[in-house]
Amino acid sequence: MKCAVTGAFGYSGKYIAQRLLDKGHDVITLTNSLNRDNPLHNKIQAFPFNFETPTKLEETLRGVDVLINTYWVRFNYKFFTHADAVKNTLILFDSAKKAGVKRVVHVSITNPSKESDLEYFSGKAQLEEALIRSGLAYAILRPTVLFGKEDILINNIAWGLRHLPIFGVFGDGLYKLQPIYVDDLASIAVEQLTEKANVIINAIGTETFTYRHMVETIGELIGKRRPIVSVSPDLAYYTGKVIGLFMNDVMITREEIKGLMANLLYVPSPPTGTTKLTEWIKCNADMLGRRYASELARRRNRTKEYGFT
Repeated sequence: MKCAVTGAFGYSGKYIAQRLLDKGHDVITLTNSLNRDNPLHNKIQAFPFNFETPTKLEETLRGVDVLINTYWVRFNYKFFTHADAVKNTLILFDSAKKAGVKRVVHVSITNPSKESDLEYFSGKAQLEEALIRSGLAYAILRPTVLFGKEDILINNIAWGLRHLPIFGVFGDGLYKLQPIYVDDLASIAVEQLTEKANVIINAIGTETFTYRHMVETIGELIGKRRPIVSVSPDLAYYTGKVIGLFMNDVMITREEIKGLMANLLYVPSPPTGTTKLTEWIKCNADMLGRRYASELARRRNRTKEYGFT
């Protein structure tokens, strides 16, 4: 099959594209980082998104059987916003339909809701609704937190544990999350290529943690156990803001704190991933958190492979 993957030179898209190649599929990628260093750079053809010229995007997608979409932004910033991501993804869906794409595998988020006051979750809900109404065959994947060697959240928790004498959690820290290994998400996405049914899948890992327990577990497994203290969401946000200033990054946002504390990264569903976070950390303890992972550095430098500052 011919498959288009958004962001194959990034994080989850890279794992999806590699699995497609391993199965012998023809793969192209749509990206804003045409010249980013990546192991797949010479294995797949890369095209710009061309959101401003949908006819060019449509032409790129002509002949594609399945589009796998990971395109999104983590937070609002002066160079990118959730509203822009929604608008661009709607253009992508429309171009895919006009180009004759047969199926779309779309990466969303757990607990999306158009009524949410968090743009991340309301925007994802808007896109799910648009895809369902588009007439395209679809599989919607709803992951929680991803982990893997290019990850930001889990890595930077480990980085904090390595560098700070104590670690603060937002409120009581008893809200839950179910991290899924990025390659498990890729496996689920690729499995949906040949399925016929329209489906929505909660892509969650095999282990459920409270946030406090996850931080404690990471500290124990990397050999950096720290006192875990409860702090107010405001104090946590401003502490993260100060660290972000030093690291020239946005470490955490108010919306991310609110989403975590509202249990939006937890669903009462059976796991769909197979890789345990604890086992992965044991295998990668020497590497995890050694260097800070910067969201903004990845967006400012469009030629460097995803890594750490």
